Amino acid sequence: MSKITETVEQIAQPIIDELNLELVDVEFLKEGRNWFLRVYVDNPEAPIDIDQCALVSEKLSEVLDKQDPIEQNYFLEVSSPGAERPLKKEKDFAKAIGRFIYIKTYEPIENLKEFEGYLISYNDEEVEIEIKIKTRRKTIVVERQKIAVIRLAIDFSAKPDLRTWE
Repeated sequence: MSKITETVEQIAQPIIDELNLELVDVEFLKEGRNWFLRVYVDNPEAPIDIDQCALVSEKLSEVLDKQDPIEQNYFLEVSSPGAERPLKKEKDFAKAIGRFIYIKTYEPIENLKEFEGYLISYNDEEVEIEIKIKTRRKTIVVERQKIAVIRLAIDFSAKPDLRTWE
């Protein structure tokens, strides 16, 4: 995490806590010629809506206008982390047990750098997922220090439970 994102997290956290929301992630990146400060928030009790994101943006913008840690011009974006939210904190991993996830590693593991499967377990050192290779299932253990990206994913191969559709 960069110094800028750490500082913005410290600035944003009290605002987000006051609104009973959850800070999921902060990114500061350059895309083309423009810089973007992206703040991802969620509502732990219900789906987050655009009005809540706008309120966070408004309040955070006021504070950043007074004590901005970023020298260059940038665009502030506040949004939901979406269905494929990153797994960053301990509680994210705990909630993701049994869910379909995506992992991208810095180096190949068993000749692969990308995995999709169901999260079986995790600890401070490693993550265990069950992947499907053609028709067989296999358990893979990935050291956390080798993980570049880990997030929830959508399993498009899963068949929907038609009994729940009404």
